[in-house]
Amino acid sequence: MSGRITMMGCQIDNLSMEDTLQRVEGFIQSGLPHQHVVVNVDKLVKANRDPELRRIINECALINVDGMPVVWASRLLGKGLKERVAGVDLFEALMRRAAEKGWRVYLLGAREEVVAGVKHNYERKYPGLTVAGYRNGYWQPEQEAGVVADIAAARADLLFVAISSPKKEHFLGQYQAQMKVPFAMGVGGTFDVAVGRVKRAPVWMQNVGLEWFYRFLQEPRRMFRRYFIEDMAFIGLFIKEAFRR
Repeated sequence: MSGRITMMGCQIDNLSMEDTLQRVEGFIQSGLPHQHVVVNVDKLVKANRDPELRRIINECALINVDGMPVVWASRLLGKGLKERVAGVDLFEALMRRAAEKGWRVYLLGAREEVVAGVKHNYERKYPGLTVAGYRNGYWQPEQEAGVVADIAAARADLLFVAISSPKKEHFLGQYQAQMKVPFAMGVGGTFDVAVGRVKRAPVWMQNVGLEWFYRFLQEPRRMFRRYFIEDMAFIGLFIKEAFRR
């Protein structure tokens, strides 16, 4: 696909937020299923350890970068990504556009009270928004076929999936053809932000690439391993790519 770069084994679409919204609108007009993914430091590290995850990412119809360190690294490597398209910002923009254009939305993931809260909050925020269905993110393997059937029956235009990575990528990669949703997007912890359970970093911290540190300060015990142990492998991936160039 034109406009894509390859970085640390993963493809990324070099798009602005407005470019992305136009691409999504085209997907919905087509009526065919398309999978979206955001790539950040954590996702690049996981994809380099998990070939199946890397395959799923690279086969997605739309791949945005969500993480200023990845944008900066792309520029140092001479690849020059336009901008960060944060998943939480894209979710907000698509929910607003869904209300304006009559697109049907399905919300999947998080705890029951959280996903129900997202439905309630956004139906009030954007009158005319159609939430065609919603479900929490906890199910047994034997229930998975029922989850897929429920999403397909809802005839949604947009599917937002708030379950952990790489589970959400594998779920969408396996079932998007059966669910027949024109645009399916993993949204990570966006539902928690949407109901006020988790606060976003101040804009200045987002702009200087410190949103991850703000997230760490909110849940240090949970996030320490991810940010300070697992994600440190990103530095090695960057050095390897720089030497290859």
